[in-house]
Amino acid sequence: MSVREQNLETVAPVFATFSIHQTAGEDDLADEDIGCAVSLTGDFEVGPASDESVVLGKLTALSLSDIDSGRRMATVQIGGVMTLPITTTYPTVADRIVGGVSGAVKQAPALTSDDPAGGNIARGIVLEVNGTSSCTVYMP
Repeated sequence: MSVREQNLETVAPVFATFSIHQTAGEDDLADEDIGCAVSLTGDFEVGPASDESVVLGKLTALSLSDIDSGRRMATVQIGGVMTLPITTTYPTVADRIVGGVSGAVKQAPALTSDDPAGGNIARGIVLEVNGTSSCTVYMP
């Protein structure tokens, strides 16, 4: 009997809903950002992960599409196993991640004495790296 493939992205996902940060009256997240990494930008508000930002999780849905009018909300997977786009410096298995650019993630920097007062910004643990396009991460 062979070992059955597992879909780890169905293991213990945790979702939460947030407002979307706006710049000049326009949402910072669009339909094309679904599947990308997001960070907190304010009180219960998210935007695309940016360089060296703390990754909150993966954008999984928007309450309205780009063509609809009205204030949209973002559903974010904040826990469990998720696949996120990567950028340089590419993470490797067992690394932790931080925000890269435009909703991607990258390898977290080494711990240093200049980490913020709240602790190190790195999150998760990389379970798999898919070339230079994405990585699968467990976010406790």
